[in-house]
Amino acid sequence: MSTTGAELLVTLLESHDVRLVAGIPGGTILPIYDALARSTRIRHVLVRHEQGAGFLAQGYARATGRVGVCLASSGPGATNLLTAVADAMRDSIPLVAITGQVPRALIGTDAFQEVDTCALARVVTKFSAMVESADDLADIVTTAFHEALSGRPGPVWIDIPKDVQTDIVSCGRERPRPRPAALRPAPANAALRQAAEVIGAAERPVLYLGGGLIHAEAAAQARALAETQDAASVMTLMALGTLPKGHPLSLGMLGMHGSHACHAALRETDLLIALGARFDDRATGRLDAFCPHAKVIHVDVDGRELGKLRAPDIALEGDLGDVLTALGPMLVPRERPAWRARIAALRADHPETDDKTESHKLMGRIAAAAPAEALVVSDVGQHQMWVAQYYPLPGARRWLTSGGLGTMGFGLPVAIGAAQARPQAPVICFTGDGGLLMNIQELATVAELDANVKIIVLDNQSLGLVAQQQTLFYRSPGFGSRFEQVADYVMIARGFGIPAFDLGRDGEGSAFWRDVLTAPGPCLVRVPIDAREQALPIVPPGAAHWEAIGG
Repeated sequence: MSTTGAELLVTLLESHDVRLVAGIPGGTILPIYDALARSTRIRHVLVRHEQGAGFLAQGYARATGRVGVCLASSGPGATNLLTAVADAMRDSIPLVAITGQVPRALIGTDAFQEVDTCALARVVTKFSAMVESADDLADIVTTAFHEALSGRPGPVWIDIPKDVQTDIVSCGRERPRPRPAALRPAPANAALRQAAEVIGAAERPVLYLGGGLIHAEAAAQARALAETQDAASVMTLMALGTLPKGHPLSLGMLGMHGSHACHAALRETDLLIALGARFDDRATGRLDAFCPHAKVIHVDVDGRELGKLRAPDIALEGDLGDVLTALGPMLVPRERPAWRARIAALRADHPETDDKTESHKLMGRIAAAAPAEALVVSDVGQHQMWVAQYYPLPGARRWLTSGGLGTMGFGLPVAIGAAQARPQAPVICFTGDGGLLMNIQELATVAELDANVKIIVLDNQSLGLVAQQQTLFYRSPGFGSRFEQVADYVMIARGFGIPAFDLGRDGEGSAFWRDVLTAPGPCLVRVPIDAREQALPIVPPGAAHWEAIGG
């Protein structure tokens, strides 16, 4: 039986167990949409901007660990996807972006809505390809899904000319030839034994936990390592929740807005065990002053990260789960009472929370009212740091935020994707007014889906984190970062058919947050925030951790 390229693509997506795609149709991708309309297994979500499609697919992928899929037309549709795909690349999120392209005969002629999509995609993806023949679709799609999930996960891009979509495929509807699973790198036993010896000899070990633990589903093994070795644990923004906030070995988040206790431990440690972390500048501060007295064991599935910024004493390339499983039996459980006492003293002297700030009080009220199964999503800015510092974040795949790229506009569409992945759990989306404005059109998508997303807008009428840095480090505080035109977010949300409340006008009763967070469907709550409130402590750009200001 004959089939078109577009119909074969839909069959291939179904064979890879794709259940949801997000996108916006346009002229060069209409054959795919025509075929997708007849699928009984794939649900399509119509977003209002292609960036929203990329982030919605990310939300689905981040909440499930599965591949997220997004669609766009050529030209501006493709370029609008780029930011969301770049964000996925930096945070190692498996994503397949599929775009239409002008017919093959028009490529290179500056045709209407033509752009060299693969050239743009190449720098923000693990793999990108233009399909030059419908007969190549099976192999390219199979390769794309394999690349998205293998090794260090990440985004891939498939660009399909319109005439390829309408061509008749000679191989009919045959399924793709499965690719054998890639052999995961595994460190030699000698290297593992050396690591075990170094860990056993350390007096003040610290685990440096990164987002790679989430992708490897290895958070429980990292916790076991901390507990059997009395190792203090610090987390990147992406790894928060790996150890609960109240765990006696947890010192919270390190980095630009990390805790003083965390940074004190990093100055004192004699062994840093980095698990799925990249030693990026936002986490380490001035690199030559980071853990100055420590040996380093670095474990990562991506060998390119080993020694890229900090030369490790022992480098272990491999899947974190596999490495920790192999390392465990080689370690003798050890109590370190002096180090555990020091950790307790640091936690007592530098508590993570400050109940004097309005942001901390707000996070406490919301967390107390939130159902246990809730997911937490954050946009980027001051509110992101307040959530990271004060909210008792849940475990793996229930804390979703933009780490490596720090993309404003991330929160709302990612929350929608997470809500599609886990429809029975409320998704609490913290956003600032600045971040919300960047993808506010997706309120229409929230309303159309009746998504169980609770949008909490911390409104300080400014780009808060930008204004804070201007105040602290520059001579023109507020220039270009204060909003002169005040928007009524409650009225806007209600205009889309979403229930909305304004705490600045209406206040909150004793059961307010419980009612908001447990009622089915979407809701928006505007919370006024004093523009003078800052996210502290903060390590000045280029400074060492001990030069942090405030907190």
